[in-house]
Amino acid sequence: MPFIQINQLDGMTAEGKARVIEAVTAAYAEASGKDPAKVWVHVNDMPHDSFGIGGKALG
Repeated sequence: MPFIQINQLDGMTAEGKARVIEAVTAAYAEASGKDPAKVWVHVNDMPHDSFGIGGKALG
């Protein structure tokens, strides 16, 4: 079973996550020929204060 993990900064709505999960599943299934029912997608929200770019915290 394929397992796709998406790490992103928090703030996306549940509806937005559902659209992303649906689109990623469809794209992966199309590209790989895998059954979409067996594709797992995990969206991992990262708090802004736990992430930094260029030596600076985002939070």
